[in-house]
Amino acid sequence: MAAKLDYHWHLRKIMADRGLFSTTDLIPLLDKRGITLSSSQVYRLVVERPERLSLKILMALLDILNCTMDDLIEPTPAAGVGTATRTKKAVGAEAGVGDLRPKRARIRGIERP
Repeated sequence: MAAKLDYHWHLRKIMADRGLFSTTDLIPLLDKRGITLSSSQVYRLVVERPERLSLKILMALLDILNCTMDDLIEPTPAAGVGTATRTKKAVGAEAGVGDLRPKRARIRGIERP
């Protein structure tokens, strides 16, 4: 089974290392590369971790910040994923049910040949 991966987004740190301390500093730099984003879009790009990102925007950020993709995106193991193996549960075996399972029905009074 493939390992579950997550990532850390280091755009804000790399911007600070390059002397760009305001999110709006990126707007004209992106515009020079043909990418027009609003100030709120750039803010979300810098402050939040993007789930989807255009390759054009990614390439522009790498060019503007003179960094590599490894500098910007750091792969990490997904939270909650440990080395312990999980046991599979049967369908309908919800957690917390305990001994409250139905008993198998027995039909009495019918004679079988």
